[in-house]
Amino acid sequence: MEIHFFEKIDSTQTALLEDLKNRKVFAPVAYFTTLQTRGVGSRGNEWIGEEGNFFLSFALESSQLPKDLPLQSIAIYFMYQLKTVLEQKGSRVWLKWPNDLYLEEKKCGGCITNKVGDVIVCGIGINTKKAPKGFAVLDIEIEAEPFLRDYFAHIEQKISWKQIFSKYKLEFHKSKSYRTHIEDKEILLENAELAEDGALIISGERVYSYR
Repeated sequence: MEIHFFEKIDSTQTALLEDLKNRKVFAPVAYFTTLQTRGVGSRGNEWIGEEGNFFLSFALESSQLPKDLPLQSIAIYFMYQLKTVLEQKGSRVWLKWPNDLYLEEKKCGGCITNKVGDVIVCGIGINTKKAPKGFAVLDIEIEAEPFLRDYFAHIEQKISWKQIFSKYKLEFHKSKSYRTHIEDKEILLENAELAEDGALIISGERVYSYR
């Protein structure tokens, strides 16, 4: 993975998407900064980016991902592996369906995904130093460059979706105390069941979250 480090950038996700479309860079590639001024969150929201935090976007060819990975569950796939690496370093984070990192009852990170041709682009933000009111700061210190190397080494193993899902479903119950937004609707997860492709089953209906 080729990693570009920026002192400051409007948005790692926006910049990487534009550079991929303009063929300035090619997957696999990553953009990282600790200061972004116009971050992008899920559902088109702005990600409030406090200076000193962790802002990452990376791009992979679809062929660099496991063949059994459902595209609609890419956020779960990338974020569960991020959570795993953080846990290995002593963090107590957990993954709320489908794309949010939580510490106890407060969000400390999240991700969005986009597709450009056959390239998947994932953007991740983590409150590593500061957090807005109502949010949490990561409970461990991480040094960006070695952490990124560890994370991408994990991704490059192409761990199957089946393996990731088998672990994630064991902690899905933690998400049931929360709500999520799907197509501008707020959905209570209390009675939701997790399908094998990462979708939710609510009242017999299969619901996907394309984050």
